[in-house]
Amino acid sequence: MSYQRELEVALAAAAEAGAILLRHWAAPSESWEKSEDNPVTHADLEADRAIRARLSAAFPGDALLSEETAADPGRVARRRAWIVDPMDGTKEFVARIPEFAVSIALAENGEPVVGVILNPAARVTVAAVRGGGTHRGEAGALPGRRVRVSSCARLEEAVVIASRTEISRRQLAGYEGWFKELRPVGSIAWKLACIACGEGDLNVSVAPKNEWDVCAGDLLVREAGGVYLAFDGSRRSYNQPDPLISAGMAAGPRPLVEAFAARLLARSSSRSPAS
Repeated sequence: MSYQRELEVALAAAAEAGAILLRHWAAPSESWEKSEDNPVTHADLEADRAIRARLSAAFPGDALLSEETAADPGRVARRRAWIVDPMDGTKEFVARIPEFAVSIALAENGEPVVGVILNPAARVTVAAVRGGGTHRGEAGALPGRRVRVSSCARLEEAVVIASRTEISRRQLAGYEGWFKELRPVGSIAWKLACIACGEGDLNVSVAPKNEWDVCAGDLLVREAGGVYLAFDGSRRSYNQPDPLISAGMAAGPRPLVEAFAARLLARSSSRSPAS
């Protein structure tokens, strides 16, 4: 399947949601806590409604999983599910840091087949269809320039982009000295888009994530020639009953991700008590 219509609808939905986010970003936007350390704004909710309206009108038989609305209880039985975050990086949005993004993905039988990530503040869209490569362009336009992950294969030469929160909480302190640089960037969706575009060599994240945070980015990285794997080397199957991903995850060119996994394994083995 070409998924061309699905891509066009996803791009249009992302563009509409991005315009909503920019309108709210230009003026003070009220935020509140959905749960501890998990803010939401009116911008999230309005963007979510716009995306849901477009996807539901175009593909009424598909399931939809979104951060901002209750999941369809029958979604796991459906072959196709749209997995949506109307705004990943709400903390950055509230702090007026231009590193938040709209993330829209279509998963078919657990595999991402369409992915769109739009950063409205940077005016950048990165999109992919399974088997078609990853492309980057201006927000609101069909992405035209093909992009690929970095060619870096050595950890000590790698620029790692990671969560500001994880860095500030020293959750990545165990990897100090492993990389050339540890660079804070907001929104895991935007980080994965950056990795797919070769703007950073590796993403490492130890905090829990949800499927809507990473499904689109997973496809962008795959189609750009990289991998997005749990620290144990496993790959996520999407539209699970529980959308939480508790495992640590790494994204980038396969040799670099595998070098990171091998170093983790070596460290773990060295710490194991002798039998």
